[in-house]
Amino acid sequence: MAIVAPFKGFTYNLSYGQEFSKLVAPPYDVISEEEQEEYYQAHPHNVIRLILGKKKTGDTDWDNRYTRAADYLKRWESDGILVRAKEPAIYLTSLTYKPQDTENERTRWGFIALVRIEDQDSGVILPHERTFSAHKDDRLKLIRACNTQFSQIFGLYEDNENSILEACKAHAGQQPLLSFEFKDGTRHNVWVIKSPALFRLVSEAMKNKTIFIADGHHRYETSRNFRNIMRARYGRRNPNRSYEYVMMYLTNMSDEGLTILPSHRLIKWVPNFELQEFLQKAKTWFEIEDITLSNHSTRSKAEAIQDILRRKGGKRSAMGFYPNGSESCFILTLDEAKRDQMGDDLHPALKELDVLVLSRFLFQKTLGFSREELDDEKTFQYQSSLIQAIQSVESGQAQMAFFLNPTKIEQVKEVARNFLVMPRKSTYFYPKVITGLVFNKIDPYETIDTFS
Repeated sequence: MAIVAPFKGFTYNLSYGQEFSKLVAPPYDVISEEEQEEYYQAHPHNVIRLILGKKKTGDTDWDNRYTRAADYLKRWESDGILVRAKEPAIYLTSLTYKPQDTENERTRWGFIALVRIEDQDSGVILPHERTFSAHKDDRLKLIRACNTQFSQIFGLYEDNENSILEACKAHAGQQPLLSFEFKDGTRHNVWVIKSPALFRLVSEAMKNKTIFIADGHHRYETSRNFRNIMRARYGRRNPNRSYEYVMMYLTNMSDEGLTILPSHRLIKWVPNFELQEFLQKAKTWFEIEDITLSNHSTRSKAEAIQDILRRKGGKRSAMGFYPNGSESCFILTLDEAKRDQMGDDLHPALKELDVLVLSRFLFQKTLGFSREELDDEKTFQYQSSLIQAIQSVESGQAQMAFFLNPTKIEQVKEVARNFLVMPRKSTYFYPKVITGLVFNKIDPYETIDTFS
């Protein structure tokens, strides 16, 4: 049973008249070092100082990026830059954007609330991707230093009638409290709803639903680990203590604005690679079509490849292969009779995933990578934009690229419901939920009212 509740949001003080677009940032795990510096320069109160502070030479246990984040947080609250609401609320958001490499706008609706953290086998909140201990250790240090959740977990639920979000819109009123355009062109609106009637409606409607984690797997597991630490310190008799909850951005799985992008694979270097030898081995499992693209612009190449993959991948696994120095992109379509050769260790739901077809047949059996080597970020990189992936190969930044269709939302549900996990970067829910709209401050003595 999913327990969803309003909360007293911790937000930037809008009365200061600060340009809000300069205060926010994407989630920490998609920010490069160059972008980190850009956000530092954007505004002295940018959220980057809280979620991804700079490391310094001579950092110690008493002075490091986590303790400095805590110092910023205390100072900004003391100076009135950050304020905590006196009443609980649900935060309704709209996000208008253009999916990458297209010009057609979409709007995704969602609401931000607290959700009670579940144990791993409860079947209420389901992940679908692998996590790595280093990332969880990093986030745990931050939340222990700050006692604050800065970024929402991105969760999905099923609501064919869209009754929950429609109810939120009905209670929201005309004008949003916050409206701004971010530097990437996305447009954001936030309404703060303080209606007990809506709280009860949302609480009741969400009770029997399963929540699928779209993004934020590391942060969700970190919240559970932090909860367990707090339970050991403050007790677990009251299931509604604030540390029993995590802040989530929740959206309907059927929302017209929900977009999943593919995560194309870039390989920096394969020792002793020979194109014809690779293609000959790949023919063991794939039908291969040679698409000549020598006279195309980068955009027209991307459009042609995307169109072919979409058509070929309707009922079969299809992917593109683009090696550096080639005038062709090779379209590889799986011989369905060979799918069972992926391995007896895989659940049938996993065998349907293009990312695992690619991994088992091409990366492991054809190129000779071990499963451990597939997690090497120096060799394998990921790119959601087909245009940028093509450019990386043509510029020599990558030796080759493998292009994929997006993972289907039905596949995400099937994997999660069977308590399975996909390889890393199997999905890219776009755009990411921006960080800085609202934070959740954790007071270990505070009790959350569930309105149920």
